[in-house]
Amino acid sequence: MDAAMLEVLAPAIGVGAVAMSIAWVINTFIRVKHGYPLENSWGKAVYPKSTESEDRVKRLTQENAQLHAELGSIKNRLANVEGIVTDSGYHLTHEINRLRDAEKHDVLPQQREAAQ
Repeated sequence: MDAAMLEVLAPAIGVGAVAMSIAWVINTFIRVKHGYPLENSWGKAVYPKSTESEDRVKRLTQENAQLHAELGSIKNRLANVEGIVTDSGYHLTHEINRLRDAEKHDVLPQQREAAQ
């Protein structure tokens, strides 16, 4: 290469190297800000350590366990209610209560008059 050509290209190469370095820093900042994993020199993902995310995972795990326990309790209660409703004694009690309500509204005496 000619010395004159080197004098012309040297500033352009320097500016290009600085511009690429700034672009790399901005790219890394954006990736970290949005939670994307960083990459090491071999392209393998490197996740930054964050106590905030670990605390959040811990809280969500505890809440999940509480919700599972509550769901189990609700399933047990629902099974008990289903057992009561499908029990034949429930149907008999329901029929007796229906007849009592009908008697209160004088439905049965009207039926007796119609039958006579």
